[in-house]
Amino acid sequence: METVEEGQNRRKILKLADGGEEDRISNLPDCLILEILSRLHSTQDAIRTGALSKRWIHLWTSITTLIFKHSELDDTLTPCRKTPTSRSDFVSFVDKTLTQCRPSKLKKFVVSTTYDSRFESQVNQWVHYAINFNVEELSLSFYYSGELEGVFPFDQSFFIISCFTHLTLVICELNPTRPISWKNLRNLSLSRLTLDEDLIKNILSESPQLETLELILCCGFNRLDITSRSLKNLVFSGYSDPMCFLGEDIVEINAPNILSLTIQNTILLWM
Repeated sequence: METVEEGQNRRKILKLADGGEEDRISNLPDCLILEILSRLHSTQDAIRTGALSKRWIHLWTSITTLIFKHSELDDTLTPCRKTPTSRSDFVSFVDKTLTQCRPSKLKKFVVSTTYDSRFESQVNQWVHYAINFNVEELSLSFYYSGELEGVFPFDQSFFIISCFTHLTLVICELNPTRPISWKNLRNLSLSRLTLDEDLIKNILSESPQLETLELILCCGFNRLDITSRSLKNLVFSGYSDPMCFLGEDIVEINAPNILSLTIQNTILLWM
């Protein structure tokens, strides 16, 4: 049996959905509504808000934050399916969304999925899409799905982009053939990457505004020589090298200018 209070709340919701007089959110200017949509947990959530008001149906196509997470689309893409959404379904969803979304500028672009080399061209198109809209925060996380199915390689243009301010990369390949140029990068998080000492030096020397560096379960180096005067925060979380036995990984850190050093997980360090 519905109470009086529940009945009043239900009528309010119906009025909001129908664009009634109490729909205060829809009366906000587009810029504020877009800010609200951009702060939702995922792009799928932003798309679904079109059901709340006719005015909202196409607003999401101008949002400045795009977040695609494969695991979170299982129920929303295929609500009647009991098995997880396939990678091809996820790729198709991202492709379709990007053809409709045309922001004036992208603040954040996030992709989190398992990677398959068969979709390398599509992933490259996503990265170029974000760069074309001058993305500030780029996060690309490619996870293994039981068997190794390739590691995503960036093309060389990726290493000379000046729009990045925050960059997060998980399980991919950094293979620059010339000096990197990330002139405005302030925060860099690298997880499960192979990084030799020359590559680290290249990143640090060509990222003059870099303030925070996170290395999470990376490998390929035995020494971190960080003399950058801009870098103030270093997070070092484990060292993952399948060729080393537990306890035999030794990393030397030389970082005289940092103000904050965070060391996580078990590792031997020479300071």
